[in-house]
Amino acid sequence: MSKPHAHAQRLPVTGMHCASCVRRVETALAQVPGVQSASVNLATNEASLHFGDAPPSFAALRAALTEAGYDTPDEGASPGAHEHDDDAAALTRRFILAAALTLPVFMLEMGAHLIPAVHHAIEAHIGRFNNQLIQFVLTSIVLFGPGRVFFRIGLPALLRGAPEMNALVALGTGAAWTYSVVATFAPGLMPAGTANIYYEPAAVIVTLILLGRLLEARAKGRTGAAIERLLGLQAKTARVERDGEVVELAIDAVQPGDRIRVRPGETIPVDGRVLEGESHVDEAMITGEPIPAARGPGDRVVGGTINQKGSLVLEATDLGEHAVLARIVDMVQQAQGAKLPIQALVDRVTAYFVPVVIAVAVVTAAIWWLLGPEPALPMALVAAVTVLIIACPCAMGLATPTSIMVGTGRGADQGILFRGGDALQALRDVDVVALDKTGTLTAGRPTLTDLEVFDDFTSDQALALAAAAERDSEHPIGAAIVEAARERGLELGRTEAFETVTGSGLAATVDGRLVQLGTSRYMQQLGIDIEACRQRLTELAEQARTPVLLAVDGRITAILAVADPIKSGTADAIDALHDLGLAVAILSGDHQRTADAIARELGIEEVMAELMPEDKVEALKGLQARHGRVAFVGDGINDAPALAAADVGIAIGSGTDIAIESADVVLMSGDLRNVPNAIALSRATLRNIRQNLFWAFAYNSALIPVAAGLLYPAFGILLSPMLAAGAMAFSSVFVVGNALRLRRFQPLLQLNRAAS
Repeated sequence: MSKPHAHAQRLPVTGMHCASCVRRVETALAQVPGVQSASVNLATNEASLHFGDAPPSFAALRAALTEAGYDTPDEGASPGAHEHDDDAAALTRRFILAAALTLPVFMLEMGAHLIPAVHHAIEAHIGRFNNQLIQFVLTSIVLFGPGRVFFRIGLPALLRGAPEMNALVALGTGAAWTYSVVATFAPGLMPAGTANIYYEPAAVIVTLILLGRLLEARAKGRTGAAIERLLGLQAKTARVERDGEVVELAIDAVQPGDRIRVRPGETIPVDGRVLEGESHVDEAMITGEPIPAARGPGDRVVGGTINQKGSLVLEATDLGEHAVLARIVDMVQQAQGAKLPIQALVDRVTAYFVPVVIAVAVVTAAIWWLLGPEPALPMALVAAVTVLIIACPCAMGLATPTSIMVGTGRGADQGILFRGGDALQALRDVDVVALDKTGTLTAGRPTLTDLEVFDDFTSDQALALAAAAERDSEHPIGAAIVEAARERGLELGRTEAFETVTGSGLAATVDGRLVQLGTSRYMQQLGIDIEACRQRLTELAEQARTPVLLAVDGRITAILAVADPIKSGTADAIDALHDLGLAVAILSGDHQRTADAIARELGIEEVMAELMPEDKVEALKGLQARHGRVAFVGDGINDAPALAAADVGIAIGSGTDIAIESADVVLMSGDLRNVPNAIALSRATLRNIRQNLFWAFAYNSALIPVAAGLLYPAFGILLSPMLAAGAMAFSSVFVVGNALRLRRFQPLLQLNRAAS
């Protein structure tokens, strides 16, 4: 799977309103020397640009946008998180003014048509010409005041031979207004019986489209809520030790290596390492895990998380763009600005859509004028205007990016980060999930799992003697035994005459007693009888546990077993993957017997063990040949080749040790349950996109013929331009509203405990 380019930039673009705008901006930016590719997102109003070694200047990019009829804020003046709120505020003012002016026009025209008493009152007290004059004044203010944006953007685009949505609205309302002006001030120029006015539909169309854009801006603002939440996690200041005093500094003033004090209940201001103190830290906003994580000296903490009850002293480490939260925000923005492969279909259609619509409107007008019933000219105008208005491809342009924004934002809430839209779609299509064992299925560190005692020893007595003997050992098994004794709070005796036998065991004197630990072979070499333990040793080995025998004063006293335990929630994750219809495989560098035992316990059907990192890449090719598309899940440290080679690479880690450069999806939590959650989210998002695209295409495909008058010969139905404007506005709001349903997506498995 392709990874993002090394040189990339997001450029805000103003003036876009529909899918044809997207195509035009992409074409204009792609032609700037130095730009390798340009991808535009209508939902975020941003262009994602990828450059070669010689990136273009900001002035060159802005010039290309200006020539195409669009613009970008001044360099460094990003629209920011509240751009949609600002748009909504401006649109609210324009809509209120347009509605206030349109209401009298609507009442004068429709009231006269529908209520005879109103018609007579207008004729008696206002007069026909004055009525038309009032409608002319009010409608002109609507069109060239709140509605001037359609003409200011649409007409130049039409003259450049690149019409878009604004051009359709400008053509439709401008034609209705122009026809009405001639009918009002020079009716003698028109054929008898055709001097009708259409101020009211022109004004209502502008008002309804402004309402649609207002609702759309408000809804689009909600689609970007995930980014705003993430940005809101950032602390503004930090309490830093400087020259023996604690001073409060802006985050930008913090330097790597600074000592930072964090009080109970405060937001941890920057990424760092705990120097002093112990506490629990709420990392749910980063990892998705609801249980606060214990943190003490030597542990890493992430800026934006919440310190609970203890006080901490931190050493600042990763700052600025290197901080975990900044990298998360960047990844979410990349994903929200990305295009799915499915978008290629939309791009191909919209490249020709608006010119075709204008051609259809012209043909419609000609047919009605030549073949339609009297009065043919006004009916030709109504049909053409209706076609122009109803065909605006807003819904097409919003169908995919809004779903991506909401879906990836919902994933970020759960600690699931997609590096790009292509990863979102590819994850939906996987057939098999391959998992690394150590650190992914298991905790990645040995733990004492079994302790069985003989003779008159208690388990605490046996464990205390074993831990005392192992206290000076550097072997991981010994460390697991010592850690188990510490967790029980056992007091360890004095050790003397410590001696190791490499690969077999050790011997030491503990409080005057001879203590020997090791393998069955080591015990046999010492002449100690192990016959009574042999069956149990075999059972433990078959369970992928490493048995250790403890002998005290020459007699077997206990069997201890050490293993890398399966993480909490892993079994539920594997069951969920099977329920999703996916095959599951283990790719491990561990012994075959150990991997087989893990697979049996978890119900995993395929196991490939004793693999070097490069062997995992070949194993993935085999899985692809047998099953199809493969997602590989690794701990993000030693699995970079496999993560890069898989159709989808999923890095699962602690949130700080993640292979962001190799993986397509990053799970900030160490909990494997987020793997089926991520797959379920990708399926839900793609399903939502298909629904949106179906609505957008079905709407235009069905209603353009109706607008052109296809139903008139048989049923006498000719769609009103006002209804067309309402339907067009509703289609965009419907698509955005449908995408917003993804905010209610519930994961298959809840992370109801801290991952091991």
